[in-house]
Amino acid sequence: MGGRLSALDPMEVPVPELHVLLERDQYLKPYEREIRRRYAVFSDSLERIDNELGGLDAFTRGYETFGIHVNHDNSISCKEWAPGAKQLYLTGEFNNWNRHSHPFMKCDFGVWNLDIPACEGSCPIEHLSEIKICVQTRNGDMVDRISPWATYAVKPGPNQGQAYKHLFWNPPHYLKYFPNAPRPRKPNGLRIYECHIGIATNECRVGSYKEFATNVVPRIIKLGYNTVQIMAIMEHAYYASFGYQVTSFFAASSRFGTPDDLKELVDICHQAGLYVLLDIVHSHASKNVLDGLNEFDGTDSCYFHSGPRGVHPLWDSRLFDYSQPEVLRFLLSNLRWYYEEYKFDGFRFDGVTSMLYHNRGTQGFSGDYNEYFGLNVDTDALIYLMLANHVMRITCPNTITIAEDVSGMPALCRPVDEGGIGFDYRLGMAIPDKWIELLKTKRDDEWDMGNIVHTLTNRRWMEKTIAYAESHDQALVGDKTIAFWLMDKEMYSGMSLLFEAGPIIDRGIALHKMIRLLTHSLGGEGYLNFIGNEFGHPEWLDFPRVGNNESYHYARRQWNLVDDTNLRYHQLGDFDSAMNLAESKYNWLQAQPAYISWKHESDKVIVFERAGLLFAFNFHPTKSFPDYRVGINEAGTYRIVLDTDQKQYGGYSRLSGDIDYTTQSEPYAGRKCSFQVKLLQKFYLCNVKYVFLCCYLC
Repeated sequence: MGGRLSALDPMEVPVPELHVLLERDQYLKPYEREIRRRYAVFSDSLERIDNELGGLDAFTRGYETFGIHVNHDNSISCKEWAPGAKQLYLTGEFNNWNRHSHPFMKCDFGVWNLDIPACEGSCPIEHLSEIKICVQTRNGDMVDRISPWATYAVKPGPNQGQAYKHLFWNPPHYLKYFPNAPRPRKPNGLRIYECHIGIATNECRVGSYKEFATNVVPRIIKLGYNTVQIMAIMEHAYYASFGYQVTSFFAASSRFGTPDDLKELVDICHQAGLYVLLDIVHSHASKNVLDGLNEFDGTDSCYFHSGPRGVHPLWDSRLFDYSQPEVLRFLLSNLRWYYEEYKFDGFRFDGVTSMLYHNRGTQGFSGDYNEYFGLNVDTDALIYLMLANHVMRITCPNTITIAEDVSGMPALCRPVDEGGIGFDYRLGMAIPDKWIELLKTKRDDEWDMGNIVHTLTNRRWMEKTIAYAESHDQALVGDKTIAFWLMDKEMYSGMSLLFEAGPIIDRGIALHKMIRLLTHSLGGEGYLNFIGNEFGHPEWLDFPRVGNNESYHYARRQWNLVDDTNLRYHQLGDFDSAMNLAESKYNWLQAQPAYISWKHESDKVIVFERAGLLFAFNFHPTKSFPDYRVGINEAGTYRIVLDTDQKQYGGYSRLSGDIDYTTQSEPYAGRKCSFQVKLLQKFYLCNVKYVFLCCYLC
């Protein structure tokens, strides 16, 4: 696609708002030709969809015609794209597995059609009966495949092999779930609860959609999050892949329940006012052949690049050929499917860095703009992402899209009409890396305040960032959560409130709150937390596999710990709730980036203003500051609104919330006025109790 543009001068291609992008970042000016070229290819793709492929709306609703469908008269219509196949057949329980009785008819451009009449007015294929696509390859072999558009695939029973089965999903009307809650408004300040349905139970097994709706959604509401990001929904045969080795893109994972169970879960989230994001995986696909997309038509291409370009060297998975119109139809329709069918509100795109570069982003990025506009950039993938975001804006205007990108691609989160790629947010992936690096390699008295502040604020102007201290990546076995890095030596013995906290627990609980709140308030325009980490979940995450004797012990969440009011986990959970409540009241995520007035290395103090709040952090390992002067621009009287030292959050309540701090006319730290605050610490040998102070103008 886009070959017709080769004769055009990219400088002549009109990009509606490119001047806005270039004025905002003049370092992009030398790359104007390349930005225009990208936009030209994008425009050509849209033009082709409109003029040759039926229009954008129909093109992105491919699920309405492709796959297997029941018509109003109960007849069946089937449609598949298999350009490399010699012949296709539909087989299954409905025809006693006859491989030849129901042949498809070959049409143009590698598309195959099959119509099956109703049987005495009834559907010829029963609900939940097994079906397969039988493919005759070019060399005459007959191989069984699952339709790429399958909407329900299940794990086989004992002694029935390993490959998932495609069951025909066509429940009677009275068994269907019909969502009725309106979609919530798009949040301006995202407070995201990242979660996984299977591990959300306390028991050593796979959790369900229904259990999550009943047991976990109320927790999310209580914690003050306004958005749920659900992982591992697209069907994946290997549970331990965390949902990132997708086998059936249109099938919601059956290990958690039925498609209607998922619809009910999303509807219950909407009833509670939660915005629901789907973790979408369009960067690669499982190499599985019998229950995946791989070799669907008997060739090594079809949906993927042929040869080495079609294989991810690190993930051992297949890579899409985004230049193919039918691949674009498949993936864009996949977005519409989850938006329309299941009512997901938006998408977190996984593996964007891998998509954007021919070397899959395996090298480090220095920030040199040549890295973002050179030959290493995969134009086909970039144009697909532009199309995906454009489709969401045009057809699903309430959506939010988030990019998992570590490279720092400029204009990733600017509108397509500016020459950007169109995402709303990018994940601030350098932030958790920085916290883990500090916890792994340095004592807390060696932490560099300037380096921490730089990491938290080093983001592109007017490109929104989701900040997080840790996500599922840091929770996986082989790494440690922040709580584990801080307290693993005493986490199994020192978390009871019946005994005084020792120095490791005291220090760990204090830093756990400080790290999260500093990240929340300074790191971006959104905040993310992984399920259970808000209360310092005591163990890593490890799915059942051969290496752990198929154990579910570490593939669950121990809610009993946070529910027990005699444990310190409960206090950490309460602080997380208070932190989100404060943000919902003062809206710092929606505000302009913070003004940092003070980052003092020897004092280990960070002070900044955001959304009318003054934030002050004391990270010093040995010093208290009973009268520490802080600068602020707006004169008046201030009062503490959030303090990590409060007893209910595991502190000692040494600061009174009733104290008023009245500004003095003395300028300080580059601000118009100032006042003195108490920044305290508690000695435990060389360990400390840190205090965070957040003040608001009365």
